Amino acid sequence: MNEIRYSRDENVDAVLRTELLKRESKLIVWKIGDPGAPPPKGTLDPEILIWCEENGFILVTNNRKTMPKHLKDHLAKGRHIPAIFQLNPKMSIGKTANELVAIWGASEITEYQDVIIYLPLR
Repeated sequence: MNEIRYSRDENVDAVLRTELLKRESKLIVWKIGDPGAPPPKGTLDPEILIWCEENGFILVTNNRKTMPKHLKDHLAKGRHIPAIFQLNPKMSIGKTANELVAIWGASEITEYQDVIIYLPLR
């Protein structure tokens, strides 16, 4: 069973989850605000990184401005994170879903640890 699980931040279009699950029903795709995840309002990005670390989720986000600094600070505290995948605003939802499903199918959870990956990989 694949260990890769995705958590979308609250600003990522909900259609992405639908498209991911159409392509691969075994995917686990949560969003910030789902039961068991941090609430969407008032949760700071550093807290989201801690939650992703503790729960083994790759964060899928379109936050290109502040997330690199938050990750740097997170790592400086001796913490880790499975990964952060930064969405490309020029990619369609369909292409983004295809990319995330391909990563899920061909990767191990440890391959992207502690880095920000800018989609697409190729």
